[in-house]
Amino acid sequence: MINDKITKNMTIDEVLKKYPQTAEIFLKYGFHCLGCAAATFETLEQGATAHGITAEELLEDLNKTIGA
Repeated sequence: MINDKITKNMTIDEVLKKYPQTAEIFLKYGFHCLGCAAATFETLEQGATAHGITAEELLEDLNKTIGA
């Protein structure tokens, strides 16, 4: 099955609900508040910026994890 690509405008919570296997990638980059309120409205781009990485770097790892 081919998965849709994860994009920078998706929220952290949205990605985790659709692709739970991505939790290890978020933890790798220091996203330790996966269940907190911010995860429901913070986009991947915003989260990446807050954690000192580029959205492209995060998206590459996330999409690799889901096989997209």
